[in-house]
Amino acid sequence: EAKRITDKMLGNYMQLGLIRLILPNAKIIHCRRNPLDTCLSMYKKIFTRGHQYAYDLTELGEYYLLYRRVMDHWKKVLAGRFLEFSYEDLVRDQATETRRLLDYCGLAWYEGCLCYYNKKRMVFTASSVQVRKPMTDRSVGLWKKYEKGLQPLVSVVEHSLG
Repeated sequence: EAKRITDKMLGNYMQLGLIRLILPNAKIIHCRRNPLDTCLSMYKKIFTRGHQYAYDLTELGEYYLLYRRVMDHWKKVLAGRFLEFSYEDLVRDQATETRRLLDYCGLAWYEGCLCYYNKKRMVFTASSVQVRKPMTDRSVGLWKKYEKGLQPLVSVVEHSLG
């Protein structure tokens, strides 16, 4: 009965071709983020199941590189068929990026979009605590605080991405 659904499961990137086939009108959104911040965020999470790669820094880095290769493939195959934006841009200019997301989805702007954290609704996501707070840039570059302990991850990612 829902007009819209949102699914932000970590493994969705592997299914973009299938998603496009079975849901041809789906609006696919890809949020890029600094690779090391992305991996640190996953490393800190305790997942209820799956994502075992997230608990080993070397394996996490290798998995991230696989994700990047797969997304590079989808960018070529599905060129212009999904919106890609930057997490860092979103936290720097939430209003502009939110308007861009809404435009892509064919949804109207309203001021409440910037106060998403005031919504009283069920949230089933690993970031449910964050959804209840205003957006900040505190996690941008956070990996640098832990750089020494993240060396296995840093060497894998920086070696491949430069």
